[in-house]
Amino acid sequence: MGDQTLARARADSHRAGEILTAGGPGVLGEFTAALVLADGTVLRGYGFGAATTTVGEVCFNTGMTGYQETLTDPSYAGQIITFTFPHIGNVGVNAEDTETRNPAVRGAVLRAPITEPSNWRALGPLEKWLVERGIPGLSGVDTRFLTRRIRSADAPTGVLTFDPKGRFDLDKMLAQARAWPGLTGMDLAREVSTTQSYEWRETRWSLKNGYGKLDRPKYRVVAVDYGAKHNILRCLASAGCDVTVVPASATAADILRTKPDGVFLSNGPGDPAATGTYAVPAIRAVLDSGIPLFGICLGHQLLGLALGGKTHKMRQGHRGANHPVKELATGKVEITSQNHGFTVDPDSLPNGVKVTHVSLFDQTVEGLAVDGAPVFSVQYHPEASPGPQDSNHLFHRFTALMERRR
Repeated sequence: MGDQTLARARADSHRAGEILTAGGPGVLGEFTAALVLADGTVLRGYGFGAATTTVGEVCFNTGMTGYQETLTDPSYAGQIITFTFPHIGNVGVNAEDTETRNPAVRGAVLRAPITEPSNWRALGPLEKWLVERGIPGLSGVDTRFLTRRIRSADAPTGVLTFDPKGRFDLDKMLAQARAWPGLTGMDLAREVSTTQSYEWRETRWSLKNGYGKLDRPKYRVVAVDYGAKHNILRCLASAGCDVTVVPASATAADILRTKPDGVFLSNGPGDPAATGTYAVPAIRAVLDSGIPLFGICLGHQLLGLALGGKTHKMRQGHRGANHPVKELATGKVEITSQNHGFTVDPDSLPNGVKVTHVSLFDQTVEGLAVDGAPVFSVQYHPEASPGPQDSNHLFHRFTALMERRR
């Protein structure tokens, strides 16, 4: 590192309660992991999970529960998650709380070492689970400092290295962080989407019974998978929907082939404008068909593009389970679960498309609807995995639209 960069990194790390050794290839004392941000900030601590190096956008999540669901949320593709809650690992891991088979998160940053599991549902420790999935982590750093650092500027790019022998080439890590292009312009939906269509009838979890099965479906729904979480599909099934999941790249013909009663646009990662190059034409054809349409998260953003609006990268994304959202028509406020770094520009929306919900944190768009059409979307995750269940009623709003069209 250059003298000024290292000096700034040393000063920043000192404010975070850390002390750095000199730069260049070398050993950071007894520490086994380090995080280098593109601005030269260096944080060191103790590694966990897979012993490897990863690069991604460093963000923070304020949720107090559901770390396994968070780590397996496909919307975190390309990102290194800083958990602001200090007790991660205390409920272990299990097979039921996984939101996708192949987690796409790049890494994790914690304040304290992973806690040993102490929960009746735990089937194993988080540490082993991370190793098996190739996900590295850093603990023992001041996550409050890192969160403030992220909040003071755009979400930074960072390189996280876990080396059990404590060997770090800080210059190389800094170069890697600065070379990574960032999420703007990046289509990640293809990477996390299913590669072939499949049927889904598993319903939501209940105490003693676990997950159920939909025996008597009422509606045929096609869910476009831009990075769908399993519990979203379960919520659709619990609402009476026989779900056919199709890849993100599905054409309008693929989506409409089964003559569905409704179409669902899922959550997912990356820049909606990049994914929209192939997704928007299909969504526009669905809009033209008059079939009820419901989108969430990335699906909400893609709907905004299909309706003629624009999206842009947020200076501060929304990630956590405590985000208040106001429904403008009723004044009702719901606490929601969110994970997104892009937003729909309200000034770009044409006549006939209305904003239905706004964030009470920053007034960004949290919901859309089309006048006179069975079309609506929300920016947040109403399936509550993890998070509050205030917005679960939206799945029933979707089925009500399908019922009226019959």
